[in-house]
Amino acid sequence: MAHTRTLTFHGGAGTVTGSKYLVTHDRARVLLDCGLFQGQKDLRLLNWAAPPVQPSSLDAIVVSHGHLDHTGALPLFVKRGFSGAIHCTASTADLMRIVLTDSAHLMEEDAARANRYGYSKHRPALPLYTQDDVERTMRLVRPHVWHEPFDVAHEVSARFFRAGHILGSAIVDLTLGLHHPLHLVFSGDLGRWDRPIIPDPELVTRADVLLVESTYGDREHGTDSEERLAAILRDAASKRGAVLVPAFAIGRTQELLWTIARLKREGRAPPIPVYLDSPMAIAVTDVYEAHAPDRYHEPMAIDGVDYTSLPTPDDSRRLNTHDGAFVVIAGSGMATGGRILHHMQERLSNSRTTVLLPGYQAAGTRGRALADGVDTLRIFGQEIPVKAQVITLDGFSAHADRNELMRWLGGFQHPPKKSWIVHGEPPASAALAKAMRETLGWKAEVAERGISVAL
Repeated sequence: MAHTRTLTFHGGAGTVTGSKYLVTHDRARVLLDCGLFQGQKDLRLLNWAAPPVQPSSLDAIVVSHGHLDHTGALPLFVKRGFSGAIHCTASTADLMRIVLTDSAHLMEEDAARANRYGYSKHRPALPLYTQDDVERTMRLVRPHVWHEPFDVAHEVSARFFRAGHILGSAIVDLTLGLHHPLHLVFSGDLGRWDRPIIPDPELVTRADVLLVESTYGDREHGTDSEERLAAILRDAASKRGAVLVPAFAIGRTQELLWTIARLKREGRAPPIPVYLDSPMAIAVTDVYEAHAPDRYHEPMAIDGVDYTSLPTPDDSRRLNTHDGAFVVIAGSGMATGGRILHHMQERLSNSRTTVLLPGYQAAGTRGRALADGVDTLRIFGQEIPVKAQVITLDGFSAHADRNELMRWLGGFQHPPKKSWIVHGEPPASAALAKAMRETLGWKAEVAERGISVAL
């Protein structure tokens, strides 16, 4: 019997955010990832539009990893009728609870602030979802171990391979059908080789259809990031300036803490204080400690790493009066919100300040504006002069670069029948597709949001 199989790109296509890919097999409907759109306003508004797929029509959702652009719409889908299973790794389940709880908290705060000051078009302003929606979502989560197949829907199964991106991040190997199965492999967000905290990406040997991310599909990471970081810390100490680091609470923060501690221990960086100003990142670091087998090539604990946690807003505000060199790591990673904005409001106009951007900054974010060299930055309704030095260190990115993506693709024993390039801005996706066609001889095409293809 012929099977009806389709793939529809509802997000994470033509952009690095809002990851959502609908896979159908006969009557089975499975969503790969369920992320929020972030960055530019036209993308963020999509979160408030009617879902591109009716949540109640889905049998299951398979999540690659815990970042908000891959999980952040889950409570919204549950709120709007999804009641199936949410499949992920055990580490991702623990991280997801933290990420979604924080997301709902911020949404509820934003709505309350809009109602207090009357600047919303809606009366009353409501959050996209609430803490209660998150609790209902977490009750649907089904964690799985690495490599073991599990049932997803009728004649659909899956298994997880390590993606090497953040704790628990997975490559999804989805099998459609029993007698003439089709293997669809979704890379998720691929990580890098030889990083200090997370194991290497695992190679997958076969796929009929491949979805591969392309965040850095058009460039290579620097190889001197540690020494550049040490130089930044030495410079901050000499001019008694602050180093502001907007960092993702998951992955980037833990690697930065580990690396700064090692640089200081080896005498390559001065003993300046480091502050972790993110309740979410503090909680995530505890999860990293609890999932050691998912974390390290070898026992490289972050135990004893030299930093001070700032759990409360008052702790955070006290840094405003701190004179002298220090490092503060705070969310959010692209400076779209969170406590980093208060530090930027206070210190961007000071020429002794350094802003360190340790990874990708999406179009439309404050982080991207800083990376592009803006003279002023709008924060809490004010235009703040940017006199601080702004430095981008891509070497701390948790995403594979062009060479590492090609290295992973080289693990397939035979070319997939079709490869779709996802999760990248158009130039990066086009560059990777071209490299796959010309170097590997594969059929590779850049995905477009809203397009549906037959499998």
